[in-house]
Amino acid sequence: MRLTTKGRFAVTAMLDLALREAGGPVTLAGISERQGISLSYLEQLFGKLRRSAIVESTRGPGGGYTLARKAAFISVSQIISAVDEPVDATQCGGKENCRGSQRCMTHDLWTELNATLFDYLSKVSLADLVDKQHAKEVNVIQDQRDIPAQRRARAESPTSAL
Repeated sequence: MRLTTKGRFAVTAMLDLALREAGGPVTLAGISERQGISLSYLEQLFGKLRRSAIVESTRGPGGGYTLARKAAFISVSQIISAVDEPVDATQCGGKENCRGSQRCMTHDLWTELNATLFDYLSKVSLADLVDKQHAKEVNVIQDQRDIPAQRRARAESPTSAL
């Protein structure tokens, strides 16, 4: 699986969409602004995601994109495969002609890497990423609440007077 900018941006945009779609269709302009991805690039990516039945579009005022199925049933590998070329870490494109007409000595290594990476990303769902993002947000909020308490504790400690 090639992890290109295209694939990374698609996963990022899909996570943004999954986090916000409860409020209705999400606009590409909004994703563009929040994630710093050009709108024209997102239009290309979402065209491919729509053709792969990963997202659905709604036209008109209040329109935008929603997930075509529940986030738990959309894997990261599906998102990347929808926007990228075929999965391949080999130099030969899997044709086993890495060295002219022969396989290179590391061909099996790269082939196994392809399979391992694809298998891992197939097991990670968009819902998993949403859950992790929510957990991070909760931790940030908790940390922000703890900072004033930590400052007060330091100010009140006997060693702070020294």
